[in-house]
Amino acid sequence: MPPLAHPREDCHNLPSPLKRIRGRLLPISPESQGPNVYGVQELTQEIRELLERNLDFVWVEGEISNFSAPGSGHYYMVLKDENAQIRAVMFRLQARYLKFLPENGTKVLAQGRVGVYAPRGEYQLILDYLEPIGVGALALAFDQVKNKLAKQGVFDQAVKKPLPFLPKRIALITSPTGAAVRDFLNVIQRRFANMEISILPVRVQGEQACGDMIKALEAVNRDLNVDVIVLTRGGGSLEDLWAFNEEALALTVRRSRIPVVSAVGHEIDVTICDLASDFRAPTPSAAAELMVAEKEALKKRLNDLQSRLVTMMGQHQRHHREVLEKLKNHLQDPRKRLADAWIHLDDLQQRLFRLMRLVLHHNRMALSEKLNALRIHSPQGMIASRKQNLDFQKTSLVRATEAKVRVLRMHLILLEKGLEDLNPMAILNRGYSIAFHLPEKRILKEISNVHQGDQVMVLLGEGQLTCRVETAEPGSGLSLKDLI
Repeated sequence: MPPLAHPREDCHNLPSPLKRIRGRLLPISPESQGPNVYGVQELTQEIRELLERNLDFVWVEGEISNFSAPGSGHYYMVLKDENAQIRAVMFRLQARYLKFLPENGTKVLAQGRVGVYAPRGEYQLILDYLEPIGVGALALAFDQVKNKLAKQGVFDQAVKKPLPFLPKRIALITSPTGAAVRDFLNVIQRRFANMEISILPVRVQGEQACGDMIKALEAVNRDLNVDVIVLTRGGGSLEDLWAFNEEALALTVRRSRIPVVSAVGHEIDVTICDLASDFRAPTPSAAAELMVAEKEALKKRLNDLQSRLVTMMGQHQRHHREVLEKLKNHLQDPRKRLADAWIHLDDLQQRLFRLMRLVLHHNRMALSEKLNALRIHSPQGMIASRKQNLDFQKTSLVRATEAKVRVLRMHLILLEKGLEDLNPMAILNRGYSIAFHLPEKRILKEISNVHQGDQVMVLLGEGQLTCRVETAEPGSGLSLKDLI
């Protein structure tokens, strides 16, 4: 049975009763009209138009699986329930607005449109919006950032820097118009008025707030000579405080060479910045009280310490004076003890000289006996015999190695000749060729794998040809003589 004509052929060459109507092949007979015959691309395009026209805005609830986030920034996943699943993709422009990172097993509510990816013939959801079910996106994002930084050791107590007892200079990073800066300054003024405070105005709410605070922290570490950095703002909702939950801000706080105190919101508010800082204050006023002690209380404490120090020094002087008097009464003339020590030292010296002479004599006699034994058992004769045996073994080894090398060289020559005979290029040089189907460069072995009009590449012994198939006929039973 001859194959159907390709859809791109001229309509005049179509076998009757086929005709082309609007780019499709339709069988026509005088009695009735049969079913439409689609090309694969045409059928896929019609399915795509049908789905995108009727399902251009849908909400889908399901569980995420097979999630992946390649370097392109796009999110690929599968949404599934107990009975079905559908592929989904969220492109980078929409994904950057997500506050959380999708994870396998998370149940979500997604909004998007249904699309068809023609090269694979698959339908999929193209997502514009995604939120977790049962927990807010910000709460989930908070837990994800918290767990990630905890695994990196950002919150470890061992890496946090201690605060100075009484800092002289403080850098205050906050909004210049908020209540936090007024509360902080009022407490400082009341408790220790001569404290030097540098205020760095930043935004503490909104998309730009995190970047402002990071730049301020870096500027303080780079340009200012301060003892403590205080990062603060008043209370608010989770959305209002979100800038203090950004991973980048927490890492910047951890990299600071200057101790950082975080005083964000009210006492019940806990942010990622609070956990990453060297110390957390529940409120801006509490941060100010933490920084400085009350001046009058410090003066009173210093006076008390001074009085205690004077009293203790007097007691120590009297005690040491009494001890010194007792030692002075017990001190004796040391010359008698020195004379006895000199006599004892002379006795020890004489005993040592006698003992050294005895040891030297004994060692000299033992050495003489060992020298005589070595002369009797000299190894020179054994060395000569072993040397002669070694020369013989060396000569035998060299001859065996040369014989083995000759055998291996002959075997290598035979292998090289066999490889040359099996070289595919040698076969091509004898007049044969290999045909590849383009563009995928698949080797053609059967006539069913190529159609009229397809491009093929023919590899010859020298060079290659790019051809287009005019006819494709089965060649069973044909010989090379028939083709010539």
